[in-house]
Amino acid sequence: MMTSDEDLATAAAAGDGAAFASLLDRHYDRLFAFCFRITGSRSEAEDLTQDICAALPAKLASYQRRAKVTTWLYRVAVNAAHDRRRKRATYAKATAGWGDWEVNRTAAHADTSQKLDWLTAAMRQLSTDLRNTLALVLDDMTHAQAAEVMGVSEGTISWRISEAKKALRALKEQEDMV
Repeated sequence: MMTSDEDLATAAAAGDGAAFASLLDRHYDRLFAFCFRITGSRSEAEDLTQDICAALPAKLASYQRRAKVTTWLYRVAVNAAHDRRRKRATYAKATAGWGDWEVNRTAAHADTSQKLDWLTAAMRQLSTDLRNTLALVLDDMTHAQAAEVMGVSEGTISWRISEAKKALRALKEQEDMV
């Protein structure tokens, strides 16, 4: 019989390394895929996923079985992505006057981003809430599950998905006209 995610999380929180490894084996790929959809960059997704995994042993102590482990993990990922964006914004402000080096680094990053597939590039143009919501639903979450992860109502999730679809359609139409 397979041990439930919730039991693995509880055991991992108590220091069981094998339970932690099993939990990561089950969820690492989906967590990485979600992080990729949020960031739009493979290298950023790898970094974010590794940061989450490194912090997970300490964070598991706060898991209280009020939600499924997968829902809780997505919330951890959303929070980590928000933290990463805030840190980057602070860094960008701090380095704004650092000359050509920062301009070249940003330009190189933009060139790499342009090579991503259409959906990933289009999702990056969406607002953070729309992008995160769409990433959750694209990861086979129901609107109710996504609502729990995002801490909003199910109706808000449905509205965000509708708005994301409209925005993506408009972007596609704009590209087709060019």
